[in-house]
Amino acid sequence: MIVLLLAMLSSASMALVLKLFREPRGNRYGLLLGNYLTCILIALLLMPDRTLLFRSRPVTLVCGAVGGLLFVAGLVTMQSSVRLNGASLSAAFARLGLLVSLALSLVCFDERPGVLQLVGVLLVIPAMLLIHAGQPSETDGGGGARSFPLLLLTLLAGGCADSMAKVFEQLGDRAEDGAYFFWLFLTAAVFTALLALWERRRSGKRILPRELAAGIAVGVPNYFSSFLLLRALEKLPAFLVYPVFSAGTIVLVLLLSALFFREKPGKKQLLGLLFILAALVLLNL
Repeated sequence: MIVLLLAMLSSASMALVLKLFREPRGNRYGLLLGNYLTCILIALLLMPDRTLLFRSRPVTLVCGAVGGLLFVAGLVTMQSSVRLNGASLSAAFARLGLLVSLALSLVCFDERPGVLQLVGVLLVIPAMLLIHAGQPSETDGGGGARSFPLLLLTLLAGGCADSMAKVFEQLGDRAEDGAYFFWLFLTAAVFTALLALWERRRSGKRILPRELAAGIAVGVPNYFSSFLLLRALEKLPAFLVYPVFSAGTIVLVLLLSALFFREKPGKKQLLGLLFILAALVLLNL
């Protein structure tokens, strides 16, 4: 559980840094590109045997490449959904992507939660919806037509991206973790660079050093969040890891936001926190 807690802390730290740089002055993909380039560098530095990059198993390359592509697909669908559905609703559906990861573990990897643990998983869902419903209204879109298919795509893209860690944990060689993360973030960086070029042509905005520097601050916790999540999946079942990771990260973000940004949680968020605490207790029984 210590590994899972560290993964949540890394994820929450990443969310807070993104909060600080949520208004890009240049190309909006600059921060993400800096993030992925930082993750690639960390993967190379921590890789005990870099020759694995050239002799890793095909499953390592495939899982990394597919995961990186899904990361970027989740980003694109999230951005599109925010414009139509608002930030809070889009974020809630992105968090509910854990349902995809849980379904994969149940169907493909034969994991079976107990009754109390299943109740805990079900409690996480309304908890996340309540917390995101309690976000300030100015974070939402203009209140126009909603797009449920786009919300569903946001859920599926985020859930499938998170699920690749479980797929690699089951099918891959754990000695090739470093190579997996290298190909994962390299693929994401390539597609993000293509998006940045498209944005440059469309709007004329360049990637500024400020965005790349912010990407470094995001990339460090991002890498370790992914790394530690994979380690947690090695030791604990997915039906415990994914709900605790998602719910615990939300709790930490709310607590750290209250501490550093003086943001007081509203009534819906407090009720959601109570649901999460109850869910965490049940999941660990």
